[in-house]
Amino acid sequence: MSESNTTAASTADQNGAVPGEPVKKDENSRRGNWGNQIEFVLTSVGYAVGLGNVWRFPYLCYRNGGGAFMLPYFIMLVFCGIPLFFLELSFGQFASLGCLGVWKISPMFKGVGYGMMVVSTYIGIYYNVVICIAFYYFFLSMTNLLPWTYCDNPWNTADCTGVVGSGHHFNASLANATSSLVAGVSEAANRAKRTSPSEEYWKHYVLNISDDIGNFGEVRLPILGCLAVSWCVVFLCLIRGVKSSGKVVYFTATFPYVVLTILFIRGITLDGAINGIKYYLTPQWQKVLDAKVWGDAASQIFYSLGCAWGGLITMASYNKFHNNCFRDSIIISVTNCATSVYAGFVIFSILGFMAHHLNVPVSEVADHGPGLAFVAYPEALTLLPISPLWSLLFFFMLILLGLGTQFCLLETLVTAIVDEIGTDWIIRNKTVVTLGVAIAGFLLGVPLTTQAGIYWLLLMDNYAASFSLVIISCIMCICIMYIYGHRNYFKDVEMMLGFPPPLFFKVCWRFISPLIISFILIFTVIQYKPITYNDYVYPDWSLAIGFAMALSSVICIPIYALYKISRSPGATFRERLKNACRSHPKWGPALKEHRTGRYAPMASEETVEARPLKEKEELKDEEKEKEKEKKDEICLTIQGSNGSTNTHNNPNASA
Repeated sequence: MSESNTTAASTADQNGAVPGEPVKKDENSRRGNWGNQIEFVLTSVGYAVGLGNVWRFPYLCYRNGGGAFMLPYFIMLVFCGIPLFFLELSFGQFASLGCLGVWKISPMFKGVGYGMMVVSTYIGIYYNVVICIAFYYFFLSMTNLLPWTYCDNPWNTADCTGVVGSGHHFNASLANATSSLVAGVSEAANRAKRTSPSEEYWKHYVLNISDDIGNFGEVRLPILGCLAVSWCVVFLCLIRGVKSSGKVVYFTATFPYVVLTILFIRGITLDGAINGIKYYLTPQWQKVLDAKVWGDAASQIFYSLGCAWGGLITMASYNKFHNNCFRDSIIISVTNCATSVYAGFVIFSILGFMAHHLNVPVSEVADHGPGLAFVAYPEALTLLPISPLWSLLFFFMLILLGLGTQFCLLETLVTAIVDEIGTDWIIRNKTVVTLGVAIAGFLLGVPLTTQAGIYWLLLMDNYAASFSLVIISCIMCICIMYIYGHRNYFKDVEMMLGFPPPLFFKVCWRFISPLIISFILIFTVIQYKPITYNDYVYPDWSLAIGFAMALSSVICIPIYALYKISRSPGATFRERLKNACRSHPKWGPALKEHRTGRYAPMASEETVEARPLKEKEELKDEEKEKEKEKKDEICLTIQGSNGSTNTHNNPNASA
């Protein structure tokens, strides 16, 4: 019995199990692994494919030359999107650590990990508010008549003009008056001073929006309740970490494609749908020469894939060490971009139908962001037969798309906290940490459910995760390629995958991707315009808060770097800097069986202590020298039979 216990304990030590817990089938029992590789791919697809694929890409595509936009979009995917995606996946998988722990690679840059955590915190707070509004619309669609169909409700104004008559048929006499259903998207709408029922429902009933960002008013209790539901769903799906979320994604990551296909089939059968699709895809090749089009393409690829959020590193850290993350990065990146293109067909087939009924250009009903999801598209749904069914499907799709991203955002924060503390207790009680983060996220989201909540949501969306992500990603590339060293990292990837990264990716990591990232940053600064919401102009003090949020993640990098340099050994600043940049002794594969070559433990050590800067041959030479020294000592000193020591070099020694 004792022998079996010893064997189990030995096995537990090999795969990193927490002492006292039964040995699991996972390669890394201490942290856990994905149940299988499909779970990781589906989770990563759910993380990358989010609301932006539905409400931003189609709008960018038609605004930047239609089909011509696809050219710079896919070029940026190949030279920036896939390489950065592969870099982050390989980074997290190699060390089996979250966005904080991986910076053992160069401890001075751990502030990059803290910056990722700050960004994920901001996004996680407001992203779940968007999901909760989708929940709200989903629940309100469970009726025979969508509540935003007509203008005869208490919240409607005299300016409201519907597109559905009392007999559920389009009222042609109102077509010219309702030249747009989305406020602020066309001059015709401003001249007519008409608003749609869906817009008034959104503004006056759902949000009951205040007149200023500083006027919070009251908390919208229905939205607050939906926010609680949303956080409960996220927590329950992550209650066992990747073990539970990995099962949930079989549904949340795949069913949106079922809904998209159903809506697509329904959309292309409608009158005017072809006009919408033509507007979406018709190439305007002259725009390819416009730098703004390339900037939009690069930005969309960068933000859509979720680079520099920390989520990719976190998800990959639960992979088995030898998983082929190169293959996964290509599959996930291409799937994400293909989903964006596919969603464009769905959106513009419906908007083409809507424009056909209103007798206006498609451009006047097209919008992006919340305006598309909660104003334009819901209005279009009222024109369809059995409109509540299509509304249920659409908002259910938005919920699932949002949850897929939210799972990874929360897991990123939880994993970073657990890895950083690293005690056996906190690893066993990871659920408590998840609950704590979920409660904190809910409480921080409460101000966004007030009457001024939409102003704050858009402020966070525009500033909290904008240029700061670009800076974080650029510094990450520089650190790995130039501080740690590209040759070292290429060897790490080869040791993990069994083959070196392809030459194309080596060139992209070192030169092309950082240049494109720098281009995105310059483009973002040049194209900056103060945020507005319809006709509302944000006051200067609110913009200052926005910039403070953006800088709060970036400022972590220099602050931690200075702290690490001050705590590093060395007589001069240069020595301290050099020591702060040097890899931590524990950098490398997490498990003992994977620490081979230059990560192999020294012969005199029983614990796993790696020397990442020593090659295997150098370690062997050191061992030989130590053996030689021991032999010399034996030759010099001989133990006598009576216990005395006879030293050959001492001529006066007694016999």
